[in-house]
Amino acid sequence: MKTLTGPFSQILTLEDLPLNGAIDDRRLQVIAGAGVITDQGLILETGNFEELYARNPGIQVEETAGENVLLPGFIDCHTHICFAGNRAKDYSMRIQGKSYLEIARNGGGIWDSVIQTRAADETALTALLQQRAERHLNEGVTTIEVKSGYGLDVANELKQLRAIRKVSESSVAELVPTCLAAHLLPKDFPGTAADYLNHVLKDLLPLVKAEDLAKRMDIFIEESAFSSIEALPYLRAAKAMGFQLTVHADQFSTGGLHIAVETGALSADHLEAVTEKEINLLKGSSTVAVVLPGASLGLGLPYAPARKLLDAGACVAIASDWNPGSAPMGDLLMQASVMSAAEKLGTAEVFAGLTFRAAQALGMNDRGMLIRGMKADMQAYPCNDYREILYHQGKLKPHMVWKNGVRRL
Repeated sequence: MKTLTGPFSQILTLEDLPLNGAIDDRRLQVIAGAGVITDQGLILETGNFEELYARNPGIQVEETAGENVLLPGFIDCHTHICFAGNRAKDYSMRIQGKSYLEIARNGGGIWDSVIQTRAADETALTALLQQRAERHLNEGVTTIEVKSGYGLDVANELKQLRAIRKVSESSVAELVPTCLAAHLLPKDFPGTAADYLNHVLKDLLPLVKAEDLAKRMDIFIEESAFSSIEALPYLRAAKAMGFQLTVHADQFSTGGLHIAVETGALSADHLEAVTEKEINLLKGSSTVAVVLPGASLGLGLPYAPARKLLDAGACVAIASDWNPGSAPMGDLLMQASVMSAAEKLGTAEVFAGLTFRAAQALGMNDRGMLIRGMKADMQAYPCNDYREILYHQGKLKPHMVWKNGVRRL
């Protein structure tokens, strides 16, 4: 049944904003005294509330009281929220000045999360993931990418991916699974990095396909993980099997972005270490640059150069990297707000990076704008000026959230 929801003080549809490059805030289309018509989970029309009501006699009305600014639901296109345990010990050492490698040598790092996640059964993992997905939804995130990568053997990677599927089937928020079996060379694997990647291709990925657990693959290209030389044949083989690609690239050292572009990956994520040379690789490329301010905040390191990436014409998405080690906070809006001040990103650029540009990083073109035919994934903030949302640096949270046109908060 058609439903007219409103009135809203303002609606930002994000219509007609470019997919690539910088965006001047003056391009934002702001509809005042607005409403939105939805039907069967899709947007039909936005416009002045009174005009929409007059042109649709008898339409069902969902009233919204008070001051409200409506945006598309956020899309977090890079998370690791399927995990057990925590790494508070790592953080304590980090703020005392210990390096990433020093922490790993002292029993911390990704391997510590592998140990804790392996020890949890599928039921426990499912419950933990459900809680995190619910929190994200309540903060306006309606689509959540979720990686495996804390299993690092066939049984435990499948356990993670099955937990993600279970939550995806029961959660209001939509979960997008990604297989990150190539997160790290497992300490208990009896072979080289190349041997391990071949093992994943031969023994894990066919099972992932058979159970339809994920359509996306990821790999961490870094000195402490896999080299670009090792990653290239792995990604090519995974792509030949029908998987979409994304890459953890250029977080501490360069080399990964080149591989992402060469293999036609949907996105290259992190990019804190990129220089002008790497940024130029994105010119003319369809690969989305995903910046992860939560990792910079958690590690106490500089942000990815989002301003330079935008000015070079890149499609820049913003994601949380929510994980138990380097980005444990998981507050997407707060991270994006704080980074915007440091990197001098305008409101339009931030909102684009959290919505339709993030959708592009997931290969999705059915969400991220409030225009006809798009999913009615929406969130409303208790204010009458959209600029207040970033002004409060993440402390102003949505008080209404819709998924597929149904109000969930």
